[in-house]
Amino acid sequence: MTGTLHGVGVGPGDPELMTLRAVRTIAAADVIAFIGADGRASRACATAATVIPDAAEQLGFDMPMRADPGAGQAVYDTAADRIAARLDAGRDVAFLCEGDPLLYGSFIYLMERLQDRFPVEIVPGLPSFAACAAALRLPLARRTDSFGIVPGTLSDADLRQRIEALQSMAVIKVGRHRARLSRVLDDLDLLDRAMVVQEVSHPAQQIQPLRGITGDLPYFATVMISKEDPA
Repeated sequence: MTGTLHGVGVGPGDPELMTLRAVRTIAAADVIAFIGADGRASRACATAATVIPDAAEQLGFDMPMRADPGAGQAVYDTAADRIAARLDAGRDVAFLCEGDPLLYGSFIYLMERLQDRFPVEIVPGLPSFAACAAALRLPLARRTDSFGIVPGTLSDADLRQRIEALQSMAVIKVGRHRARLSRVLDDLDLLDRAMVVQEVSHPAQQIQPLRGITGDLPYFATVMISKEDPA
């Protein structure tokens, strides 16, 4: 019997926003796996810290944040091999994911490498944009409205096209693309409708208008935009 690989979404950061199923899965796992970025501690692991069993093996992987996709693929190859060794030994592995495992998550690439060989189960998690909307009391969609996630890394033309097509949206991965996004939104007369949420659900959470911000935004900042006037 092999072990089962669990992709566990732990939500946006507040431990109280983990689901009951996530807590049970983590507490029962033999191995807790996670990814950190450029030597920094895993945010998902910090969220789940109080429910990780003392007896569980912790298996961490460092992800270099580089434009070269090859560096990341090498980490996923290594992680898949090491996780496979535990699964082959009959040990269940819980891979911790910020937000939801299948929404821009590293787990996607591990699942693709391992799902043909081992049982895989997914524990959905609360995505950060839902927590951002709650913090802003911002309806994501009404009736026939469309809502979407827009990566800030898109070209100006693609940003404009996607923003024009949606009634409300979460713009993620803004970071060093903040100035470009601001220009596109200003051109569409939407800049004053854009709110930046940083460290959502954390004690350090900050909310501020995008207009007036200079410089880059943190990687985990989300820009929430709605074209609808408040009811």
